[in-house]
Amino acid sequence: MASTAGTGRLMHAVQYSGYGGGAEALKHVEVPVPTPKKDEILLKFDAAAVNPFDWKIQKGVRPFYPRKFPHIPGTDVAGEVVEVGQGVKNFKAGDKVLITLNHALQGHLKSQRLKLQACQLLGSQLTRPSQKLQGLSSMERANILITAASGGVGHYAVQLAKLGNTHVTATCGARNIEFVKSLGADEVLDYKTPDGAALRSPSGKKYDAVIHCATGIPWSTFEPNLSKNGKVIDITPGPSALLTFAIKKLTFSSKQLVPLLTTVKRENLENLVNLVKEGKLKTVIDSKYPLSKAEDAWAKSIDGHATGKIIVEN
Repeated sequence: MASTAGTGRLMHAVQYSGYGGGAEALKHVEVPVPTPKKDEILLKFDAAAVNPFDWKIQKGVRPFYPRKFPHIPGTDVAGEVVEVGQGVKNFKAGDKVLITLNHALQGHLKSQRLKLQACQLLGSQLTRPSQKLQGLSSMERANILITAASGGVGHYAVQLAKLGNTHVTATCGARNIEFVKSLGADEVLDYKTPDGAALRSPSGKKYDAVIHCATGIPWSTFEPNLSKNGKVIDITPGPSALLTFAIKKLTFSSKQLVPLLTTVKRENLENLVNLVKEGKLKTVIDSKYPLSKAEDAWAKSIDGHATGKIIVEN
């Protein structure tokens, strides 16, 4: 997260210098404004969403991420193009854009992004599960479980799932049960109750797919709740998830854990933005913080009780 506002060729940035430390490890610094290289754009930061995967990278859950320290976090960003590098044809100064940055390389665009006049912060954490959910529309009525359904990704996942032929079971805290029902969930579990902790469907259904947006749930809890060919799609996989994925592949298990490591594509963002414009997908914002208080947004996300998205604004 960095702002190019102001005079001169320095910008205010928030960064951390090593693994661990949480919100207290974020430091406010002045760094040189970069010059866009070939196929890159320089963006004036307007707003960014803080996602769980951002601080999980800080914790070191993904080897070799980030590539170097100090690291400026923030991957789902909205802003205005200030300058374009050689070879950039689809963007120009003044364009309003929604982008997803590479988790490994700060400020480095992975691929072309969607030009918008105005946007909500959808980003990588939403486009990935949406790719999986869109494939369910052609199935017979699918039974879907969404964990942490009131969170920044989960509240989108419920809405996307209900666009298809699905029965959605969702988990969340007691205070958000009515909110998640309002998003379209067919049945909602309080994750602190015995049935919620065990992920048991109140109607006794077995899940064809799980969009796993929470943490700390072992495979042994998922497996008895899955249908014969059920799959758990983990949006922020850690080492244990990757190990389970490998074991299930090697043993040819019909029940699989699928770590989401896909690349976000322009057409996926376009599809999501169109759904927003059509009123079929809404964004719920839990809280907004100025860049000067980015560490508070970071701490809020780590706390794990946000209802909707957490936003940092310039």
